[in-house]
Amino acid sequence: MNYIKHLNGVMLQFSKDNRLNPTHISLYLALFQFWNYNRFPNEFYINREEIMKFSKIGSNTTYHRCIKELSHWKYILYSPSHNPYKGSKVKLFNFSTSDKKAMYLDYPINEQALVSNININKHNINFIKLEAIAKEKLILDFFKKEKYPELEAKKFFNHYQGIGWKVGGKSAMVDWQATARSWMLKSEEMKLKSQGKSKAQNNPNALPLDHFYDNLHVNQNKRYDEPL
Repeated sequence: MNYIKHLNGVMLQFSKDNRLNPTHISLYLALFQFWNYNRFPNEFYINREEIMKFSKIGSNTTYHRCIKELSHWKYILYSPSHNPYKGSKVKLFNFSTSDKKAMYLDYPINEQALVSNININKHNINFIKLEAIAKEKLILDFFKKEKYPELEAKKFFNHYQGIGWKVGGKSAMVDWQATARSWMLKSEEMKLKSQGKSKAQNNPNALPLDHFYDNLHVNQNKRYDEPL
């Protein structure tokens, strides 16, 4: 039994199974630890209180539901004893196998099938692979839907096309729609500052747009021959 290969294999399976929640994973790791303590036998006995303590599960109902689901989904084989003086029996399947078929569990028809992370947001992930023309059209349509000028859409496309669709020029863009919305907000902010600057130039007595630039509200063009 290879400890590392098994954990890598089962963690890979966890990442693909959308039925699991953190409690299932915590419970499985507690069972794995006891399996390790017993030197990886084919089957071993467990004590519910000890497993709940290790997995940080405080509810008996939650514990029984999760361990039955892990067994039903073929991560383990659970045989309850129904005897308070005799522990339940558990068998953990080996996920360190190199046989890829053994890494994919059989799911009942009424359960949710495995879904690759790539399919969760396929639109965003495949966006980088689109041709430039198709990508530009997608962006133009998005800005139009958001009721934003086509010119800003073209600016957005040209900017990120030029830097390889990386945020800050370093990290690959994960969600281009969110980045586009940030671009719109930034554009609005720049527009407001520009309008404020234009008003200030036309009115020498006007205060700065942002009062934090001048906390005392001092007008540098003050005429001292005027009464306070």
